[in-house]
Amino acid sequence: MQVVVGDAAVTDAYADLAPADLVLLCGVFGNVSDADVRATIGHSAALCASGGTVIWTRHRREPDLVPTICDWFAQEGFAPVAVGTPADGVGVGVHRQLGCPRPLPSGVTMFHFLPR
Repeated sequence: MQVVVGDAAVTDAYADLAPADLVLLCGVFGNVSDADVRATIGHSAALCASGGTVIWTRHRREPDLVPTICDWFAQEGFAPVAVGTPADGVGVGVHRQLGCPRPLPSGVTMFHFLPR
């Protein structure tokens, strides 16, 4: 097992790890701007190996961004494996990378956590 100490928002933290078979984006999408959610999904195509899986979470409060998140993943070449319903009260999604991973750009900040 390898432990990386670094800023999870910066692509450099993943330089030696990407593309990965499993990418966890849990606790991120409900705490960043919609634009940063979109940007992070775009970078997921570089973080995730071909055939790899992204697991993500997002609250289902209004505005419910989960359907849009699914659309953004589709635009980046991912297929849905499972997505929770509004009745679940929380959005949990699993998407599989269908294409080849893109090169991971260095020095890019994918997201900024919103102030609480």
